[in-house]
Amino acid sequence: LSGGDAGAQGACFTCHGLDGRGNGAGAPRLAGIDVGYLTRQLEAYAAGTRSHPEMEAIAGKLTPADRQKVSAYYAAMPWTPAPGGGLPPMPALYVEGDPARGLAACASCHGLRGEGIGPANPPLAGQPPDYLAAQLEKWRRSERRNDPANIMLRISRRLSPAEIAGLSAYAAALPGDLRRPESREASPEGRRAGPRNDASAPPRHGVAPAPSTSR
Repeated sequence: LSGGDAGAQGACFTCHGLDGRGNGAGAPRLAGIDVGYLTRQLEAYAAGTRSHPEMEAIAGKLTPADRQKVSAYYAAMPWTPAPGGGLPPMPALYVEGDPARGLAACASCHGLRGEGIGPANPPLAGQPPDYLAAQLEKWRRSERRNDPANIMLRISRRLSPAEIAGLSAYAAALPGDLRRPESREASPEGRRAGPRNDASAPPRHGVAPAPSTSR
C-alpha cells in the first residue's frame, strides 16, 4: 500500500488494484497466481532479464524477503472471472499448435481453461488481452529473457501479428480455475529442486477439461 523504499508512486495497488485484478490495460492480474511464479518475476525484473522501467526500479528496491511477502499476499487473493460475454473464436493454434512450424498448443502449458499447468506456466485467463500481446512482443524482441529454455522466444518469433492478437483475445477471456494450489516453488529450496525455474515446456500430465463457451 505504501510502496516501501520505492515510494508511494511504487505502491503495488496503484496499478494492480486492491483486488489484484490489474488495471485492464498494461498492469496484469496478480490475484491467485502461484506465489513462486510471482516471486520469480520480481527477481527477473530486479536482475534485468525482464524489461519494464517502473517494475525494474520497484523490484530492485525490494529485498528478497519483501518480494516473497508481496508475492504471497497476491497469491492468496481470491480470483473469479469477471462477468462478460461468450468467448471469441477459438484459434486452432491454442488447442492444436502447428507442428509444421514447431509450435506446441498453447493449452499444453497454459491449460484449456487458461488456468496454467504447473507453477512454471502462468494462467492466462483474466489477463488483459493487450498485456498478453505485449508480453509476446517482449519475448520476440528479447526484452523478456527469463525462460531458460528460450521456448517463448522461439514461439513468439513464429507467430504473425494477427495470430498474436487472436490468441491474446481468446486466452484472456477463458474462465481459468477459481483457485490454484500453492506450489513448492514458493520457497528457494523448492525452486532449486524443480527441473525448470520458469520454462514453458509441455507438462508431464494431461491438460484440464475443456472450458464452457461462456464466462
